[in-house]
Amino acid sequence: MLNRISWMIVMAGLVSIVVIIGAYAQTPVTFYVALNGNDAWSGKLSDPNAEKNDGPFATLERAREAVRMVKQAGLPVGGVQVLMRGGLYALDKPFELGAEDSGTQEAPIVYGAAPDEEVRLVGGKAVNAFQLVTDPDTLNRLDESARGKVVQADLKALGITEFGSPEGGGLEVFFKNQPMTVSRWPNEGFVKIVDLVEKDGHKIHGIPGSKVGKFKYEGDRPKRWKNEKEGWLHGYWFWDWSDQRQRIESIDTENSILSVVPPYHGYGYRKGQWYYAFNLLCELDAPGEWHLDRETGVLYFWPPSPIENGDVVVSVLPSLLNMKDASHLTIQGLTLEAARGTAVSISGGTQVCMGGCIFRNMGGSAVGVSGGTRNRVAGCDIYNMGGGGISLSGGDLASLTPAELVAENNHIHHYGRWYRMYQSAIALNGVGNRVANNLIHDAPHIAIVFGGNDHIIEFNEIHHVCQESNDAGAIYAGRNWTTRGTIIRHNYLHEITGFEGRGCVGVYLDDMYCGTSVFGNVFYKVTNAAFIGGGRDNSVENNIFVECSPALHVDARALGWAGYHADEWIKEAQEKGTHLGIAFTKPPYSERYPKLLQLMEDEPKAPKGNVIARNIFMGGKWDDIEDKARPLLTLQDNMINEDPHFVDTAKQDFRLKDDSPAFTVGFRSIPIEEIGLAKDRFRNVLP
Repeated sequence: MLNRISWMIVMAGLVSIVVIIGAYAQTPVTFYVALNGNDAWSGKLSDPNAEKNDGPFATLERAREAVRMVKQAGLPVGGVQVLMRGGLYALDKPFELGAEDSGTQEAPIVYGAAPDEEVRLVGGKAVNAFQLVTDPDTLNRLDESARGKVVQADLKALGITEFGSPEGGGLEVFFKNQPMTVSRWPNEGFVKIVDLVEKDGHKIHGIPGSKVGKFKYEGDRPKRWKNEKEGWLHGYWFWDWSDQRQRIESIDTENSILSVVPPYHGYGYRKGQWYYAFNLLCELDAPGEWHLDRETGVLYFWPPSPIENGDVVVSVLPSLLNMKDASHLTIQGLTLEAARGTAVSISGGTQVCMGGCIFRNMGGSAVGVSGGTRNRVAGCDIYNMGGGGISLSGGDLASLTPAELVAENNHIHHYGRWYRMYQSAIALNGVGNRVANNLIHDAPHIAIVFGGNDHIIEFNEIHHVCQESNDAGAIYAGRNWTTRGTIIRHNYLHEITGFEGRGCVGVYLDDMYCGTSVFGNVFYKVTNAAFIGGGRDNSVENNIFVECSPALHVDARALGWAGYHADEWIKEAQEKGTHLGIAFTKPPYSERYPKLLQLMEDEPKAPKGNVIARNIFMGGKWDDIEDKARPLLTLQDNMINEDPHFVDTAKQDFRLKDDSPAFTVGFRSIPIEEIGLAKDRFRNVLP
């Protein structure tokens, strides 16, 4: 700890530095942080000096205090930058930045990695004290194939005592920067419910099931689990899009019945649905699997290769970086990893940017942006996330004031590793936000989910998502008459076919979602490529569909099985003059979306106002339109199985040649070459 005289010397030095720097108007004040630094030093040198009495700071917290001192003296034009030297920084708590850490338009604040150096912010702790399992009782519990290969470590001896629940959000294990698998059976895929035990007449949409979590299994594998302390099941118990982890209550090996601990799954259980078992020491039977005994704190692990110091890290911290009401602040070029929740949260403020960072191996998501204006996440690589990627929520729904939050040029893949359903690469809510030029792939469920008004989703490439679900959409929104004005344009969606190839959806406007434009997109090998689920005033125009079956789906569900949703909305509108709390017949909604003024007098349950025009379709099946919906649609100038003269279909080059007949019906060229990651993904703001 610094004594008072040392602090006075350091602060006086900082004030002098500010005065000197003021003469160089465009040069930012620079502080350094390094693993070989010292918080008693000035932070102005990138390396310790020869006398070892000055050099970089040791911690971000000390650098933050130095930046605040510069601000007190007056920020110079050019602002302040904090450069972190290369290395692994194991944080003992999340780093916090607030309003007092803001820059200005002319003098921004930047925290980032020194040029060409890898800086890792890690929310976990290295585990090095592994020994082979030798205890006879433990060896007997292990699978025979694992004996002599599984090692153990005492986490409590390392000071790690909070483990979290196997249900989610707890400790995870990473080996050589890759997430390992909690012990499970089967090691890949699922087994299915053979039959239900309590057939109580439970049905959803006529599909039979049971409200009680008791069901029959096949084979005798569960006999091995009888002596386990805390076995769990992870299943898709009724619907393909609703999973849940549930603890095993009992195993009846005579009658082949598994029972789970109440409360039971909200939708119930049904025959043929799939699940697997996990958190069982006896199922630690493959390299890369681990098991934690939460009573003793002992971690068991079968390493995929020999362990060296630093190879194994367990997640500890809930997050890594939190910014509240900060503005004109950039975090750049860092690698953030191994925390249990969301890596970075940004709430409020304006023009905060996460740029050119790597997010990996988080238990939750990468970045959560809530409120504020013009905040953005740009040029980041996001992968191996337990949850989703980026969430943007901002803008005022009542006044339709946009937030202009942005997620652009991010490569997001292999997410939803732990939380499987409704963990999107990008979630978009509020008003007036933008998602552009992102590459998204390899995930169990949604790529982009949105709600709210006047968003733009453009130039994104999405493929191989919804791989563990069927009634799901790569781009999804649902259940609202008033969240209108979103434009989905110039995206490329390809090879999206659902769990076991049984089909899913490309752009999914679910349950009477309204007022969305699907324009100028390319769909290749996508089932139900453009889907209007009973909504109104949507448009599907100027798109290319190749080998999609079907390319277009439109139904009238509110006139049938989903009518109860609309009945609730109609009742609210009649009694309160609102829809889900929005006064839709008054400004600004009545002015921005004038069709809402006629909604209640124009058969609100009917899918009216939808336009399907000037689309190109080749191969597969063109449409799946419900008979009740077809006469209410505007279908015009669509080219169905007429050669559009693609540049090279075999190479999936779906640009149109100049002589394409599509141009004669008003088709507009799609800027396919602009889709996906831009070459300059994030413009470096550091010198």
